[in-house]
Amino acid sequence: MHSHPHEHHHEHAREISGLNRAFIIGIILNAIFVVVEVGAGFATNSLALLTDAGHNLGDVAGLALSLIAFRLTKVKSNQHFTYGYSKTTILVALLNALILFIAIGSIGYEAVHRLLHPQPTEGKTMAIVAAVGIVINTISALLFMRDKDKDLNVKGAYLHLAADALVSLGVVFTGIIIIYTNLFWLDSAVSIVIMLVILYSTWNLLSDSLRLSLDAVPRNVDMEHLKENILKAKGVTGVHHIHVWALSTTINAMTAHLVIEENINSDEEQELKEEVKHSLAHLNIQHATLETERGKDKCEEKEC
Repeated sequence: MHSHPHEHHHEHAREISGLNRAFIIGIILNAIFVVVEVGAGFATNSLALLTDAGHNLGDVAGLALSLIAFRLTKVKSNQHFTYGYSKTTILVALLNALILFIAIGSIGYEAVHRLLHPQPTEGKTMAIVAAVGIVINTISALLFMRDKDKDLNVKGAYLHLAADALVSLGVVFTGIIIIYTNLFWLDSAVSIVIMLVILYSTWNLLSDSLRLSLDAVPRNVDMEHLKENILKAKGVTGVHHIHVWALSTTINAMTAHLVIEENINSDEEQELKEEVKHSLAHLNIQHATLETERGKDKCEEKEC
């Protein structure tokens, strides 16, 4: 019974190590591309390229913040921060979402202005640079694909990079069309589409990170299933005062009061607690604190 948490922590450490590498590679690739994209954007007077460069710069900042947050999760707890710094992963996810929403506003303002007053842009360079962007963003997204459902920051990184790859594809087609038609307003129109794609991919990240910041029940925890599972344990007659929240984007905590049978002795009580904690670990609860009381569950007929 006691080996399970240690196995989980070793597995978590390996995941963190792999993600550190993925974040570093993603930061380097995207930082280089931002420099190239900004230079090409100014050279060709392309708002679409400058808009995408701004968004990619936000992604670089987001990846850097996520990397810092992941490294802070390795710092041991102390008397001032008894849970350590795990919560920084949630705060970073929220900050990344807010940064992206600010970027969306500035993109939208400039895109509408340029749509009303189209300016000439060089379609060929625009298409070539965007094609490079497809490669960079696809490689970066693949680095996070395996772990995207395990952590909110990883999911955010994956969604944004995958969306960037699709956006770059749209810019390639726009550049090709401009080469043959000189429809310069398409540059601004694509910027608006980019804005909408970013908005769509960012909304869930904002919603989830805000929920976790407010200590809401994480989406990967089913409260009813949790309660049913606890009540299946032999000797448990009731459960109440259940509280579930996220310690980080990967670790969830729970406190609860278990009502147990009168005839259970102290050794059996400890074994029962360990059994319940073991089952909770399979339901995305990695840190459980359980109190016990004997007798009838006083909360059966009222809210507790």
